[in-house]
Amino acid sequence: MRKAKVFYQDQWAGTLTEDDEGYHFQYESEYFAKKGEPISLTLPLQEKAYQSNILFPFFDGLIPEGWILDIVQKSWKVNEKDRMGILLVACKDCIGAVSIEPLV
Repeated sequence: MRKAKVFYQDQWAGTLTEDDEGYHFQYESEYFAKKGEPISLTLPLQEKAYQSNILFPFFDGLIPEGWILDIVQKSWKVNEKDRMGILLVACKDCIGAVSIEPLV
């Protein structure tokens, strides 16, 4: 199982998890209670966890493309099909308000 902290404008907004059942995204209770901004229009604020068999398109869209993806794959030796792995190593400093950090 792999987990990531999802930050929205430097606030811990939620947790993304990959396990044998797929992917799960859950807003942090404190972030939800403060009525924080949704990280995406496709993931509106809700208490219940989101579930998917594939990496949510919003998170997949954060992954670099082209020559930057080539550098990420070669530098960190991550398979291009391991979308969660790429997200964990390459999306700490994304363009925009959302960033991803591994949760150990």
